[in-house]
Amino acid sequence: MKEHFNNKYVRWGVTAFCVIAASICFYYLVFHGVNIKIGLGKLHNILRPIVVGFVLAYLLTPVLNYIEYRIMKPVFKRLPVKNTAKRDSIIRGISILTTALLFFAVIYALVAMFVSQIVPSIMNLVANFDTYVNNVTNVINNLLADNPEVGSYVVKKINQYSGELELWLTDNVFTAPAAIIKTISLSVINLLSVLWNWVIGFIVSIYVLASKEKFAGQTKKIAYALFEKQTANMIIRNFRFTHKTFIGFFSGKVLDSIIIGLLCFIGTTLLRTPYAALVSVIIGVTNIIPFFGPFLGAVPCTILIFLVDPMHPLNSLYFIIFILVLQQFDGNVLGPKILGDSTGLTSFWVIFAITVFGGAFGVLGMIVGVPVFAVIYAAVKSLVNMALSRRNMPIATEDYLTVGSVDEEGFHEYIPEFKQNVKDSKQVRIFRKQNQKDGKNNSSGNKK
Repeated sequence: MKEHFNNKYVRWGVTAFCVIAASICFYYLVFHGVNIKIGLGKLHNILRPIVVGFVLAYLLTPVLNYIEYRIMKPVFKRLPVKNTAKRDSIIRGISILTTALLFFAVIYALVAMFVSQIVPSIMNLVANFDTYVNNVTNVINNLLADNPEVGSYVVKKINQYSGELELWLTDNVFTAPAAIIKTISLSVINLLSVLWNWVIGFIVSIYVLASKEKFAGQTKKIAYALFEKQTANMIIRNFRFTHKTFIGFFSGKVLDSIIIGLLCFIGTTLLRTPYAALVSVIIGVTNIIPFFGPFLGAVPCTILIFLVDPMHPLNSLYFIIFILVLQQFDGNVLGPKILGDSTGLTSFWVIFAITVFGGAFGVLGMIVGVPVFAVIYAAVKSLVNMALSRRNMPIATEDYLTVGSVDEEGFHEYIPEFKQNVKDSKQVRIFRKQNQKDGKNNSSGNKK
């Protein structure tokens, strides 16, 4: 079979077939893209419960691993059991049941908090919105009493934007949920259709969690069957790195945001901040966004506090100081303890990733941009290091800080102020000696 494939006519035929097939696919993609989009949409609707199940299983895997390996196995190891396979099966079943109960407990707590705290706070805010605007207007009038023209202009703008904001809150924040609740109450079928994907997805996630090692083994088996050993090893290593980056970032960031939200609720309650629960939820949710999250959450909360009680602006100032202290604690103490170096990116690249992905995909891009860019950054770094290794050149960035050029004699330094501060690494010295040795051999050969 290999001899037939090496025939040039066979290779030409395969190449021609691939070119024609690619041309047909490109034609349909350009001129019949709508049909392809419809077909992909139908396929997505069919596979949505499976996708939801795999996503839930992926997110619940760290919880399951912690319960199984840190709690259940140490307890069951003390029990005298002869059949280890049966014992492991029982441990896995109990761990999955515990994970599922924790998942439902978290969902119930979030829904209960939303219904009991957040919804009444928003309704009370909208109901008293006119009063808050009048209070702010009175404060501004008192401050600008000596300059009535500026005061009237500011009041006019406040009335204009406050009216638009109140209209938006009335039309979007309350009308849409009311319509959804009305639709659900009128049709049980619609409710079941909404919950169907999540119910089936949760059931699928249970089966995936029960056999996650088997699924991983089958995936590796396919990789080694389709690719060469070195290629398959590289693919598996890259998947492991991607998994470690994503799961480490998201699990750590969610835990960090929950702790920050709870600390914010305790602090705002002690400070007697209005709408403490609503403010704490906003701070906790926006904290998931790296770097810019604290600012995105603190600005609307400060405006809200000032609107509620403009006669006491110190309340807003105290809240700002508290948020600054809380974010310093999160950035310097809590965040590094929980997240560690999960992404391997410097501050500049974190800002770059959030800006680019946030501009392209909105809030979702700001959340997932950092781990996605961390994977891209690691891939580029690996390719660069491999290319340098093939050329027998050092891969450490520090080795290139004072390099002006590289020729047959080795590295040339041209930045004098860095010469005393940067020492040559062992790999650079080996590179220089090797090049000098090669240069001597070439000169002796030329003389001969």
